[in-house]
Amino acid sequence: MNKKHIQPFMRPDQFNFIRAQVRNLVDAHTTVKDEDVIKALKFSSLEKALTLFPSIDKELEPLLNRMVEIEKAVEAEKYLEELNAYVIPFRNISEKTVQKLFPKAKKLKIPFLEEIDFKHLSYIGWYDIRSSRKYLIVEIDGKLKGLSGTFQESNRKGICTLCNGYEEVGLFMSKVKSGKETYLSRGNYICQDSQTCNQNMTTRTKLDDFVTLLNQN
Repeated sequence: MNKKHIQPFMRPDQFNFIRAQVRNLVDAHTTVKDEDVIKALKFSSLEKALTLFPSIDKELEPLLNRMVEIEKAVEAEKYLEELNAYVIPFRNISEKTVQKLFPKAKKLKIPFLEEIDFKHLSYIGWYDIRSSRKYLIVEIDGKLKGLSGTFQESNRKGICTLCNGYEEVGLFMSKVKSGKETYLSRGNYICQDSQTCNQNMTTRTKLDDFVTLLNQN
């Protein structure tokens, strides 16, 4: 397959999902002795992967079909490295863009954008210790949205609302306008480490739901 003629077609969360399926297959080959069970797992994993791309180009199907051929960890990592070329990175943004997304934030401490790996981000998130606030940038329907709120560390592990992973979480709460002059607070527990959260995310559903929750009037 010639990579030069194929545009990136999968989101970071979809790549993470396939990565999880591939690693499950490798684990199965080391722990399961029943060939019928392994065969069923192979095609179940492939079906789940293909379901992510209902209108996939026929030229791309062989790339995903190769999942079922993987048996060893070294094969899996080589395959995932190849698959990585087809991931759509998060939109590259500038400090000016960040400032426009959070116009009310005074002395906003912006992360070092040049150090961010946009390749596998479903959202950009960072914690400003000085203000005890967390900032999230998410792309919805082709437009960037900035979400900010207070963030209280819980000093314990829990289920993250965004990635559904069991990680160190904190309570993110944002004020949402509920009337002409009234506000209410909405939010939930999310990962303290946004990079870990992005790595865990195998679907954008919960992230999109969270954005909707914080944008409801």
